[in-house]
Order: sequence, then C-alpha cells, then structure tokens
Amino acid sequence: MMQEPLNTNDPEVFNIIQKEKRRQTYSLSLTASENFTSRAVLEVLSSCMNNKIAPQSFRYSGDADSVDELEHLCQQRALKVYGLDPEKWGVNVQPYSGSFANFAVYTSVVEPDGRIMGLDPCDGGHQSHGFIMDKEKFSATSIFFKSMSYKVNQETGYIDYDQLEEKARLFKPKLIIAGTTSYSRNLDYSRLRNIADENGAYLLGDMAHISGLVAAGLVPSPFDYCDIVSTSTYKTLRGCRAGAIFYRKGVRSADAKTGRETLYNLESLICEAVFPRLQGGRHHHSIAGLAVALKQAMTPEFKAYQVQMLANCRTLASSLIEKGYKIVTGGTDTHLFLLDLHPNGIDGVRAVKVLQDCAIGCNKSPCPGDSALHPFGLRLGTPALTSRGLVEEDFCQVAELLHRSIQLAVEIQMNMNPKSSFKEFKETLAQDKNYQNRVREIRDEVEAFAGRFPMPGMPEL
Repeated sequence: MMQEPLNTNDPEVFNIIQKEKRRQTYSLSLTASENFTSRAVLEVLSSCMNNKIAPQSFRYSGDADSVDELEHLCQQRALKVYGLDPEKWGVNVQPYSGSFANFAVYTSVVEPDGRIMGLDPCDGGHQSHGFIMDKEKFSATSIFFKSMSYKVNQETGYIDYDQLEEKARLFKPKLIIAGTTSYSRNLDYSRLRNIADENGAYLLGDMAHISGLVAAGLVPSPFDYCDIVSTSTYKTLRGCRAGAIFYRKGVRSADAKTGRETLYNLESLICEAVFPRLQGGRHHHSIAGLAVALKQAMTPEFKAYQVQMLANCRTLASSLIEKGYKIVTGGTDTHLFLLDLHPNGIDGVRAVKVLQDCAIGCNKSPCPGDSALHPFGLRLGTPALTSRGLVEEDFCQVAELLHRSIQLAVEIQMNMNPKSSFKEFKETLAQDKNYQNRVREIRDEVEAFAGRFPMPGMPEL
C-alpha cells in the first residue's frame, strides 16, 4: 500500500483530480490570485520533505540538519531575489499563507486591541487588513485589533491619500498597511511612509499580489520604504501555497539633537509570533517549494514572463474598453484590473455564474461605493494564462469570449423582473433551452481555444 500509486490505491480521489485537471486545461482562468507553478515545485511538494517535523527555536529532535539547511537556503534566496542586504533585512519563510503572515505581523508589533489601518476591502483591500461592515467584524484582524479602513476617491478609483492622512492623525494607528487585492494601480510608498512616520506607526507592505513583479523590477518596491513586507508566494511569484515575512534590522531612527539611535527589534518579535504563538511545526515541503520558485525568479525567463503578463493585462483591459466596458481607474499598472458592470445593468454575482458555465473563471469584487454583499465588479488578472503561454493577440480573443458571456448574462437579467433573486436567475439560466444552447456554444469555443495551450505541472496530476 505504501508504494502503490494513487490511481490504483485510491481511484476515487485520482478521478476527481483528473476531472479538475481537465477543467483547468480546458478553461480560461482570469482569477488574479491563481497561477500555475512549475513541475519542479510540484515534485518538491510530494517529496520526503513532507515527512519531517522540526519546529524552529525549540528543537524536539536532533536530526534537523537537512531541513535547517533548506530553510537557510530559502532565506538566502528570498533576500537575493529582492536585492536585500542581509545586514539590513531578515526574512521568515515559515508562514503557511499570506494571511497567516499578516496576522503574525499584527501579533508581533500591535498589542491586543491596538490600531491598524488598511485599504477598505470594498475599495480594493484585503480582508486580512481589517474589515468591519455595519459593525459586524468579518475579519479576525478586526476581532483582535481595532481597524480603520482608508478609502479610494469614489470618482477616480484612486486611493485618497489626503483623506488617509487626515484619518491617521485622528486614529493614530500603530501599523499602516500598504497592500491591495483588487486595486490596479501602483502604491505611493513614499507618501505612506511619511504618514506612518508622522504617527509613529510601522509601515507594512503586503505585496502578496505583486511579489513577482517586484522581483522583476517592474513595479515600485515596498522594500524602499516599508519596515516590514509580507507576501503570499503562489500568485505572480509562481511558487507553492505559502507565505513570507521580511523585516528590517539595524537602526530604525536617530534623535536629531542627541544622535541617539533606536534599533529595530522586529526579528525576535516576528519569528516568535510565527512560532510558537500562531503555528506549530514548519511545513518543510512548502519551504522547499518556495526555495525552488525563488531560484526560478532570478532567471531571465521569469523576467520575460512578468513583462508578458503586464502586456497581456493591458491588452485585455484596452480590448474591453474598446467594447464599451468601464474599468475602475481607467486602466492598470499591474497584472489585474477591476471591471465595473454598473453601466451594463448586471452585478458581479450573476456575471460570474454565467462565466463559470462558459468555462471562464474570475472573481466578483466590489467597485468603489458597492456593498461587499452586492458587488458589481469583476476582478480580472493575467498570471495563470500567461503561464500557459498566451500573448497579446490571444488576449484579444479572451476579451471577445468574456464579452459574449457577459452580454448573455445581461440579456438574461434584462428579460427578468428587476427584483428577481439570484436563485431565480440561476433557475432561468438552467431551465431555458435557448440560454443553455448559447452557454454551450461559448463553452465549446472556450474549451477549443484553451486546449491549444499546455498546462504546466505534472503530466498526470
């Protein structure tokens, strides 16, 4: 049994995986947080590194030399990828995810009920940065810490830094988060640094979405201004599912009169927050997978991938604008953008349902001014399809398939009572033969188109 392959040991699970592999192969993933990792990373994840338990700091076993060597290698590569001086920066590569990494940062530098400011999730921020709606605390961050969100300008869609500055003066946060999840523009880290300094706050750069772009030098780097930088590792960085926390070392500030220096004390605080406060043993297979991905991130091929991903995203955005769609902020600086469906008369929930049936994947997301419970946006990104080899001309075809699917959703909604529920929308879509034929026609085209591009990874799984 221990040496038996999956297809004979558990054919039921094997068949489910095969079904999912087929879906991924013959569909178009425009989910901005999805990507395909390499075969080498997948091989590491299924290696003997999965077997070992060796928590950091408190060693329960004396045979941890190889996993320590692996972790040190991963740390060295992480610093090298981003051009960081080991005397001035350290990194913890143990977090299980980007959200875990963020919570470890809060635990380390913000006292319980301490104050945090992050971009509102309804304006492009992430739930792990704090999210309160109608006094309901949706995020664990908001349960254990006091959070106040900053906003974008409702007209332009750009972050309102003046309002952020005013709010920070009143709220006096201990930590300000510079990070996004559906905001398509580069952040003004210099302005955020000034606001943090004015309030004696730490500045955390959450580069979960843009870590690959930062590594390639194609977007402004949070390392130039932030005290701490967190990231997930599977999005544009194209690694496995894990997280990392970078932290400054050395001098934090110096008194202008006396010259007395204040040193950073982040390393012990952050490492102890990760283990033992929040996590148990290290996931060595994930650390190994990250190490492999970081080596790949230092290659010319990786840089070319990032350049192509940006070009593809701009092509997709411009193609949709030419078809009459509205994009929040009018464009993008990164690998994603937010399509505003208000002018089309359809919400994101209904649009996503039709797109899924047509074998196109993406996320519903609030546009500025939306309720999180009734979003009118679609977050679209190009990391996954770029990994499959699509270039600009291919994304013109993707835009056309998107357009036809969204127009079908609009048509269905227009032929229904404006007050009809999402359940009624789904029933109409499922029961109307004309709509089902239209869906099948688009899906067949999507599958034929997507099937032309190879799916990275293992041949069978």
